[in-house]
Amino acid sequence: MRVARGTLLRNLAGSFGVLCTVAGLAFGLPALDRALPAQRPVGDGPYPVGGGVTVTPPPDARLDVTLTRPRDTRGTAVFLVGTVRYVIVVTPFDGSLAEATERLRQKITGVRGHEITGKEFPTRTASGLEGVQGTYAAPGRGGRYLVFRVGDVAIEVTVAGSAPALRAALGAIDASTRTIAYRGGKA
Repeated sequence: MRVARGTLLRNLAGSFGVLCTVAGLAFGLPALDRALPAQRPVGDGPYPVGGGVTVTPPPDARLDVTLTRPRDTRGTAVFLVGTVRYVIVVTPFDGSLAEATERLRQKITGVRGHEITGKEFPTRTASGLEGVQGTYAAPGRGGRYLVFRVGDVAIEVTVAGSAPALRAALGAIDASTRTIAYRGGKA
């Protein structure tokens, strides 16, 4: 059986087109992804963290879109205030505030070189959420943690940065943590 030369050329052109499309996807999309910034301005107003929780980010905060994951029953928001990381994690939880606090302390001290420092204090948001606040340290960094337990979720807040950067950002971050609110149900 003999195949016409025109059919072979059409097949070759089609194969070449498919190869170019695959190469464009394999090399072009990762290059485009690298060209887009991982941090974006957040803007004003409440930001939906997930799990029914919102927060008003500090002024001029940037959102790390590579680590932020808002979902219906849980969520993570990672903000950068200068060089300070401000992270809010919402997870389904049916234990007590004391159990949620212990869970976060274990997460913090489970990282090599991290230790809880100082005493814990009660804290409260403007919307009335009752929680616990404490401090921790890591090599070259200081940190603060807050835990709230409301509805069917635990809200864990960690803030970390070098001592000078943390001092400079803490006022704006404290004001932001006071805006954490639980709307219940889906975010």
